[in-house]
Amino acid sequence: MMVFQIQGTTTTRRRTSRPFLLLLLLLLVLCSCYDDAVVVAVQRPQLTHPSEVRALQAVRTSLNDPINYLTNWGNGGDPCMSNWTGVFCYNTSTSEINDGYLHIIELQFINMNLSGILSPQLGKFSYMKILDFMWNKLTGTIPKEIADIKSLELLLLNGNQLTGSLPEELGSLSNLDRIQIDQNYISGPIPKSFGNLKRAKHFHMNNNSISGQIPSELSKLPKLVHFLLDNNNLSGYLPPEFSELPNLHILQLDNNHFDGTIPASYANMSELLKLSLRNCGLQGAVPDLSRIPRLAYLDLSWNQLNGSIPSKKLSDDITTIDLSYNNLSGPVPANFSGLPRLQRLSLENNSLSGVVPSNIWQNRILNGTEGLLLDFQYNMLSNISSSLNLPSNVTIRLQGNPVCQVANQLNIVQLCESQGGSEDAPEGSRNTPAQCLSQSCPEYYEYVEESPVPCFCAAPLRVGYRLKSPGFSDFLPYENLFEIYVTSGLSLDQYQLSIVSFIWEEGPRLRMYLNIFPEFNNHSNTFNESEIRRIRSLFTGWKMRDSHTFGPHELLNFTLLGPYENVVLDFPKSGINKGALAGIVVGAVAGAIALSAIMTIFFMRRHAEKLHTISRKRQSSRVSIKIDGVKDFTFGQMALATNSFNNSTQIGRGGYGKVYKGMLADGTTVAVKRALEGSLQGEKEFLTEIELLSRVHHRNLVSLVGYCDEEGEQMLVYEFMPNGTLRDHLSGKSKEALGFAMRLRIALGSAKGIMYLHTEANPPIFHRDIKSSNILLDSTFTAKVADFGLSRLAPVPDMEGTIPGHISTVVKGTPGYLDPEYFLTHKLTDKSDVYSLGVVFLELLTGMQPISHGKNIVREVKLAYQSGMIFSMIDGRMGSYPSEGVEKFVTLALMCCQDETDARPSMTDVVRKLETLWCMMPESDTGPSNSVDAGSSNGTSPSSFSGTTNPYMSSDVSGSDLASGVIPTIAPR
Repeated sequence: MMVFQIQGTTTTRRRTSRPFLLLLLLLLVLCSCYDDAVVVAVQRPQLTHPSEVRALQAVRTSLNDPINYLTNWGNGGDPCMSNWTGVFCYNTSTSEINDGYLHIIELQFINMNLSGILSPQLGKFSYMKILDFMWNKLTGTIPKEIADIKSLELLLLNGNQLTGSLPEELGSLSNLDRIQIDQNYISGPIPKSFGNLKRAKHFHMNNNSISGQIPSELSKLPKLVHFLLDNNNLSGYLPPEFSELPNLHILQLDNNHFDGTIPASYANMSELLKLSLRNCGLQGAVPDLSRIPRLAYLDLSWNQLNGSIPSKKLSDDITTIDLSYNNLSGPVPANFSGLPRLQRLSLENNSLSGVVPSNIWQNRILNGTEGLLLDFQYNMLSNISSSLNLPSNVTIRLQGNPVCQVANQLNIVQLCESQGGSEDAPEGSRNTPAQCLSQSCPEYYEYVEESPVPCFCAAPLRVGYRLKSPGFSDFLPYENLFEIYVTSGLSLDQYQLSIVSFIWEEGPRLRMYLNIFPEFNNHSNTFNESEIRRIRSLFTGWKMRDSHTFGPHELLNFTLLGPYENVVLDFPKSGINKGALAGIVVGAVAGAIALSAIMTIFFMRRHAEKLHTISRKRQSSRVSIKIDGVKDFTFGQMALATNSFNNSTQIGRGGYGKVYKGMLADGTTVAVKRALEGSLQGEKEFLTEIELLSRVHHRNLVSLVGYCDEEGEQMLVYEFMPNGTLRDHLSGKSKEALGFAMRLRIALGSAKGIMYLHTEANPPIFHRDIKSSNILLDSTFTAKVADFGLSRLAPVPDMEGTIPGHISTVVKGTPGYLDPEYFLTHKLTDKSDVYSLGVVFLELLTGMQPISHGKNIVREVKLAYQSGMIFSMIDGRMGSYPSEGVEKFVTLALMCCQDETDARPSMTDVVRKLETLWCMMPESDTGPSNSVDAGSSNGTSPSSFSGTTNPYMSSDVSGSDLASGVIPTIAPR
């Protein structure tokens, strides 16, 4: 039975509802009669096994869910029939289980910001195959009861704060394929019982505190492929029995504390692709590994290895050889020549002597994406075998060798100089065809760069992805192969994948952000829900085949923005046998026919009063928003102010709807933001903006004049900003170009407005959607921050008076401006606004959009800064500018755009630095400039900070901060 309860005008509502209630009662009677007629022939749907329902309730009790992902748990519905978040059940039409109940096959809670502990009741899911709690904040220990899930195939607990030791009982999981507990605080030894995991292929236990000897019992695992235990406290001897592992591809044990030598038997590992034993305390000689046919990556650096380097040639697949920081002596062997895929040879900080063999690079033919790094620094090399003929993509480092004493005679001075920077040469971004440059995609949509249809805009799925142990040092030569690997695994065309960015992390591991686009013949330019679920399941279930080249991978996040925000990722929880399905379909059709007839009569009767009822319902069913100083306008007043929303009064539009210029009855000019039906601007955002703007007042924040909430409409009425948005001026829509002084003034005003929100509003406010289109300019070009629909109040003190440093919330905002740490962890802080404003600063400097035609503004500017080409990025429409001032502004913007939250300045610091920079500006016209001096873009502007000292003291940002590695090396697309 449905009950409608709306406050207000009770008598009228009762009178008009009686016919509807009678018709509704008729419908219920018809459905009941039909149900009674088919009950004999149709089996009712199955329900989840009661023991598993109770186990789910225990799991929920043990968890903290700050973002309310699990709000639909325990709402009275059945877990398998009611789409409980993260709960996936067997399809009964294909399952061999036939006990009359549904059973849970997967629990998936990746990246939900959950805390609490793992409940021992997890062991009750007797038929489960995937247990996934990756990237949360769970504490406590791993329950031994998980060993009761004999069907378990994937145990995924990485990226939490788990402690304690590994339960011995887990060795009984005879079906386990993958155990991932990396990036926790697990301690104690590896249980010998793990030698019983005969189906296990993947041991990912890196970045913990696991100690003791590696059990030799693990050498009996017939299917083991990846053994990653780097960054632990392992000790003892490397087990020579590992050479007996028939399928081992990767042995990665960096940063442990082993005794003795590298077993000579490791040369017999016929399937080994990567051997990484960096910083393990190993002694003795480098073993002869030339018999390993496909070895691609060898890292034995930072040990105590001695003797000479073996002279036999390694595999032709080798990309990386790192023997640096050892005690090796003797010559550099000639066998390093003729390695067709070699990217990096690091022999620095040893005692190698003799001649540098030039045939290492002279025998290589490198294409445009390939590079070769040869690092011989700090050895005892005295000569080079022949004259240099060095290709541009070959880098040789000889500093600290005797040969550098005669560098002038040998013409190798540049090779003996200190050389830092990236070892992974970046590639420029692909460019969208010129005919697309005058167009723009809607918000949350992007150009599909390689689409067969020119200028095709589509909404991508945004995926965080990481290669945990790649078999190369330079990604660019493998980029196309990677695209083929991923798209073939996802059953997509190659043009549907775009690598937005990649960055090398400690390990080394390679983190990426990927965009996955729908097909070009999909007229909606979006994925449907079933396709989204299919793609996500391939990532979360590790259903893509393993790659020898790219190694193990992991999903970091699968974020749905824009048109995908309301997609439910959970799969249908059960299947129903054909007889039951037929009965239910027939019943549904009959019910639909009856309901259609009833609703037709109902709506014909109610049509005349529909809009008025909607208005009264909304006004009476939610909290009052009557606020002093904010006027409640009628729909008629808004229509009169905008000439019935005539197109001639429209001044903008966005995902929420359109913006009109209007004039109120008292002559006040206003901007009216009118939400379209079904727009992204929901009721919550509408109320949030009214509530927040009514109580914040600052010259750099847009003022709310009033609102309209009737006739089924939502409108916000702002003070009118005659100079539009900052984005309009930077994109060239405005005829007036902004000079540097005006851009700096806009930056300072914007920063002051946000600083007010962070430090003076009570309680403070995180804006969450800072972007150039939300910075408006009044008649004097004073910047005012607008659009508070996504804003959140800052955390309040807890019972002990402690103020949390962040808010846990679902990711919202605009791609290109999103704080990367917030994007990954869902932790919103004041520094998230700092990052977004830093992106706006870069827009002010370059005129670029944050993401445009395959280019990301942050990565592009960082790369230009690090390569000394920053002035090539400056917007040519800016006119003359002081080069020193621009450089300091760039430096500040990049500090705001650091990936790590703690590395960014506070908004107060940003304002202070901008004020200091503003005070150093020469007296000049601070208004828009129509004269563009093309020669100024190279940094040779006649204006400068003449007669002044460096305004930045040691506490301020300086160029040296960036040069010393504060800004990470990022390869742009």
